[in-house]
Amino acid sequence: MSFLNKLKAMGSQAGKDAQDTWSRFNNTAFADATMAACALIGAADGKIDQNERTRTAQFITTSDKLKAFNVADMKTKYDNFCNKITADFDFGKIELMQVIGRVAGKQDQARAVVQLALVIANADGEFSPDEQQVMRDVIFALKLTPAEFGL
Repeated sequence: MSFLNKLKAMGSQAGKDAQDTWSRFNNTAFADATMAACALIGAADGKIDQNERTRTAQFITTSDKLKAFNVADMKTKYDNFCNKITADFDFGKIELMQVIGRVAGKQDQARAVVQLALVIANADGEFSPDEQQVMRDVIFALKLTPAEFGL
């Protein structure tokens, strides 16, 4: 097997391993936490513009990481969380942080929530200071340390 073929095989296996990892988190608390984190990242600057919302919804419905979930339900959860934070940013943020905190005792799930939120935060190629602060808040709510994620 050539070096290139070995690299392809390793990449394919890594993708399968990642999918298997996310599949084992197929539960309501994890689904809620990930969608709440996505909504918070989208609203990091105090509002969610329609372009951000549409882009994140597209990611949710097409992501390989979320294939184990009912993506229509995930999108509905995301939309509901966006509506809450749009209606009242401060109270919405408190409620979403509580939802995220429900997986705090489950370290693998908590890390996966952070990883997905980081993907969303970096989707536009810019990781703004507001997004970085929201990520730190999410990480603290999950009882993890920001340094573990380079923050």
